[in-house]
Amino acid sequence: MERRLAAILAADVVGFSKLMGVDERGTLERLKALQENVIDPLIGKHRGRVVKLMGDGYLVEFPSVVDAVECAMAWQSAVGEDEHGKPESEQLRFRIGIILGDIIVDGDDIYGDGVNIAARLEGLAEPGGLCVSGDACRQLRGKLDLNWESIGQQDLKNISEPVEAFLLRLLTASKRASEAPSLQLPEKPSIAVLPFANMSGDPEQEYLADGITEDLITGLSRIRWFFIIARNSTFTYKGQAVDVKQVSRELGVRYVLEGSVRKAGNRVRITAQLIDATTGRHVWAERYDREIEDIFALQDEMTQTIVAAVEPELSAVERERARGKSPDSLDAWETYQRGLWHMWSYLEHDNGAALRLLARAHELDPNFAPAYAYESYAHYQSLIMGWTEDAKETLHKAMELARTALAIDDRDAVAYFAIGRVHMMRGEHDDSIDALNTSINLNPSFAQAYHGLGMTLTLAGRLDEAKDALGQSERLSPRDPILWASTVVHSLACVLSNDYEEALRWAERTIRNPRSKGYWPHALMAACLAHLNRIEEAQAQIRAAVEQTPDLSLDYLQETLPTKAPNGLAPYLDGLRLAGLPEQGPTTS
Repeated sequence: MERRLAAILAADVVGFSKLMGVDERGTLERLKALQENVIDPLIGKHRGRVVKLMGDGYLVEFPSVVDAVECAMAWQSAVGEDEHGKPESEQLRFRIGIILGDIIVDGDDIYGDGVNIAARLEGLAEPGGLCVSGDACRQLRGKLDLNWESIGQQDLKNISEPVEAFLLRLLTASKRASEAPSLQLPEKPSIAVLPFANMSGDPEQEYLADGITEDLITGLSRIRWFFIIARNSTFTYKGQAVDVKQVSRELGVRYVLEGSVRKAGNRVRITAQLIDATTGRHVWAERYDREIEDIFALQDEMTQTIVAAVEPELSAVERERARGKSPDSLDAWETYQRGLWHMWSYLEHDNGAALRLLARAHELDPNFAPAYAYESYAHYQSLIMGWTEDAKETLHKAMELARTALAIDDRDAVAYFAIGRVHMMRGEHDDSIDALNTSINLNPSFAQAYHGLGMTLTLAGRLDEAKDALGQSERLSPRDPILWASTVVHSLACVLSNDYEEALRWAERTIRNPRSKGYWPHALMAACLAHLNRIEEAQAQIRAAVEQTPDLSLDYLQETLPTKAPNGLAPYLDGLRLAGLPEQGPTTS
């Protein structure tokens, strides 16, 4: 046996079992033809060695990451072209995962965590796309000109440490034309604030660039005359060299604001430029040099200047409303920004870090309302995702923090958003709806407030209104890493409307999203499939849901999803009961 560094590629066919169930012989013949005529020659051309063939799965070793990624790109492109023209439900499409890591070689076989991680990353890739580890992606810099999309640290099954992962979507030319987003421009002035680049040469200063970006989004969002794309969508472009016209098409906005931050000692230089992305014309550009203590005044100045550049007729009163309440302490702001970075990852270990940092932020500045509000939301998140052992205590803490935020600043949209989510979990639907509507009135571009409103309206039985609110959330943040949370609630609203075919379409959209997390997508799939008499498939989804949340039961769902009307979850629970979900979990039986 020997140990060596290698690039490992894992691939399999999307929905292979279903394809085999429809046409076993035809599927095998097509897969064999692709293997002989496309895949094997490409692997040989790029110096790869097939370690294992497992039905529809491949494990391949390459001497370098460049070889592995070039092979994977050619593989996906060739297969896509070969399958184009067939009905989508019949197409053979691959997911591919690639890592760079140490492996143990034993004869013709290989072992080690690298093999397992490659297989897990393959499961995160989109159909027709690639998912690579952070180490592999860094090896490609300066060698292949590709726009990778970071999906952050991922908790992978049976892997002890989180793994940084990046996605690359590959489409054939024919599919690019048919699948390109075509979002219409709103009537309001519409802006996307792209993540400002950290030019300091110090990764520890990322929070400064991210914080300035976030504050600009928040400040501009308070202008009711503007349509601002949510932070979660614009941050998917972080670290990429982007075409502003492409951003305009993908997000449906006229203006793009981009810039950079460079910190040296106690001074900071910020450059910013506002571009009419539909034409590429520069509307405004400026450079700011300030002492670091002036950062809050600097953000206010930038926001006001941008407002004036985009919409000159806005009154001074409206511009003044764009000025958020800044903390009195720079240390508090820094800690708050670090907490938000962890919170937005929506991973259990990061949520714990966010709770600690946000608590520290309001300890440093007891009058900083958003720190209390987002700590409340992080507690809510731990409850809705099943990350807490004491639901009652978690809910109590979340309510106390949200009330504190409102007592400090009763014009803070995040505070109303946080208390609205807590009211929902307490079964106080009318109070939740009122709070979330207030949040939206204070910040009309707050995508998460629309999502929260959609979920509360669903549990309140106002299903058509719920779908409208969820649709607005998706429009405000069309590339949101947690778009799956909106689509899965959309599925729930359709289940409760007894529209199981439409519910299944939303559930399938969720399950295809590589960022979807927890039991939610599998449970909705199970309920839909059971109502459509596809019991074996529903039972498989129940097993996947319970694997994510071992205590999952009908009682658990009734407790964590309180409805306004008695038995308001009946269609959902009936479907899960048909699929085999137990009445009580193992800890309550």
